Amino acid sequence: MKKTVSIFLSMLILVTACKNLDAQVPQKNSFREKMEERTILYFAPEISPYVEEIKDATYDSFFSAVTDRFAKLRNHTLLTVNTPISYENTDAELIRDMCKNNNAHFAVVPKVKFFKVGIGQFVFSSQVVVSMKLYDADGNMLSENTYDTFRRKARVLGSAENSIKIGTNGVLKNLVKDLKKQKTIPN
Repeated sequence: MKKTVSIFLSMLILVTACKNLDAQVPQKNSFREKMEERTILYFAPEISPYVEEIKDATYDSFFSAVTDRFAKLRNHTLLTVNTPISYENTDAELIRDMCKNNNAHFAVVPKVKFFKVGIGQFVFSSQVVVSMKLYDADGNMLSENTYDTFRRKARVLGSAENSIKIGTNGVLKNLVKDLKKQKTIPN
């Protein structure tokens, strides 16, 4: 009898303690609910200098870094296009059509430039420069940014894949900073 009373009393204390924990319930953020879901269209990065052997590894590293970055954002959808377009001579009409066909709000045109080191044709260093241009759905350029892994972090050692990921994360952070300065996205 004593054992059942003590169990009942401990359950009663536990239930009343849980009732008083209203502060632990997550509150809804009305600002986040008002934000519409945005779709961002990523083209495959233009690789400079173009070597067929490094294309797949570069694409994998670039899109791995982008998807890791966007996994944290709930109101953004990521679409990828596997064909690269020219970074220097970007066609606004093509971007407008691609955004319209995919219901995308923004489009990103990336470029990955490897530093060639050595005498041979296929000798590359692990330093890269990752550049991105951000366009709206109408084909207007909103921002352009570049991240050099050698100048920023002085990366001498390490793999090229890791440098691409670091460069992609760095240029995405810089793009977000630019957009916040322009008041294109809310803080």
